Amino acid sequence: MRTTVTIDPDVEVMLRKAVRESGEPFKQVLNNAVRDGLRGAERKTARANKPFKQRTFNMGLPLVDLTKANALAGELEDQELIAKMRRGR
Repeated sequence: MRTTVTIDPDVEVMLRKAVRESGEPFKQVLNNAVRDGLRGAERKTARANKPFKQRTFNMGLPLVDLTKANALAGELEDQELIAKMRRGR
């Protein structure tokens, strides 16, 4: 199929570099780039449609009584403030 496209300057630089490095004709390098890009888009779409699954693990019972977590956090904060005051900060 023949068609006319306008290639951005930065894309042209990349294509011409690929032509020099591969030794393939411009047409082939361009077709490969478009093909690879479209395949990548297909893979992203397939991943987006796949439902996310999170594996979970039983970690057992808590080792700390979480009902008193705020009190514990307050005590630790108070201890840190006292230590800073003793250091003169």
